[in-house]
Amino acid sequence: MSPGEDIDTLLEEVRGRLARAAGELTPHRVAEALRAAGRPVGDATVLAVYEALRRDVVGAGPLEPLLREPGVTDVLVNGAGPVHVDRGAGLEATEVRLGPEAAVRRLAQRLVATGGRRLDDAAPFADVRLADGTRCHAVLAPIARPGTAISLRVPRRDGFTLDQLREAGTLTGETHELLQLVVGARLAFLVTGGTGSGKTTLLAALLGEVDPGERIVVVEDATELRPAHPHVVGLEARPANLEGAGLVTLRDLVRQALRMRPDRLVVGEVRDAAVVDLLAAMNTGHEGGCGTLHANSAADVPARIEALALGAGLGRAAAHSQLASALDVVLHLEHDRDGRRRLSEVAVLRRDEAGWVRTLTATTVDCAGVLAAGPGARRLLDLIESRRPR
Repeated sequence: MSPGEDIDTLLEEVRGRLARAAGELTPHRVAEALRAAGRPVGDATVLAVYEALRRDVVGAGPLEPLLREPGVTDVLVNGAGPVHVDRGAGLEATEVRLGPEAAVRRLAQRLVATGGRRLDDAAPFADVRLADGTRCHAVLAPIARPGTAISLRVPRRDGFTLDQLREAGTLTGETHELLQLVVGARLAFLVTGGTGSGKTTLLAALLGEVDPGERIVVVEDATELRPAHPHVVGLEARPANLEGAGLVTLRDLVRQALRMRPDRLVVGEVRDAAVVDLLAAMNTGHEGGCGTLHANSAADVPARIEALALGAGLGRAAAHSQLASALDVVLHLEHDRDGRRRLSEVAVLRRDEAGWVRTLTATTVDCAGVLAAGPGARRLLDLIESRRPR
């Protein structure tokens, strides 16, 4: 390639010529396209153009190396320019740069297409799971600014155990022991926190502590939970196809899960009307049910559940009544400014004089790992003792 050659211009020209004649992408065809365009056809130029084009049609293209880097949890594209990653300590720019906008758009469309969805001006955003389990969300420009946005959530290949979370600082020795007691007593719980706080990671680790003789049925919008347990059945929701048929919702799957003899019913993320069926299931003898929920604090959980239930047609009084008897414990995570994810609060539920459900803090954990008992500590211990296997 000649000095100062604009690689993007060269790629566009070769891509256009290859598109006009069907055939596999090979170095030989790239050389012919370069020759036809009057461009240099030296070995270095041919191989550089071939590799760049191959990345456009294989895997995640130029993002593929980042997805394979150890410790990377998120890969983020904000239009043309540098790609950012999160390794657990906040966002950092990488040396990988994308551009122009047309190339970013093509990459987003190809990734979404591999998940069986469409991405175009009529459907400018999509959320899919890729073949390797990576969760891909994309929004086309001009809805996304400064350009097409791609967010990739990378699943941990082997998952964390509670012991590893303690070593990483997410748990202290005391909270590690407390969570083992919560799981062993088959208490119903929700793991809460903001985006990227580690909710799914903690839930998977907790499910790994479940008795191997129990059957876990996991319902998810997109498969992320991979607990280290010998008897896990996963059910994944499905969007409608291009004809508008084939839709399978979380609510559909919760109902099916109840017919599959679950010892533990798990909803990966409680985010819609499925909360009504989950609460109903927890009130019909299915102990140990659990899931995750986006919430800014443990105290916000009753209001979040109420809002979701109202969207499903369940009145406020009925929602609080179901919640009071269905859920036992809230485990709240925080993502500190230094990038560390940690369990910051364990809370139980109670009903006030008016009948509304409120959370009651059982224990808090500060940034230094120091525990402080709250007014709900005795209630939590009583719940564990009353449900503990004899």
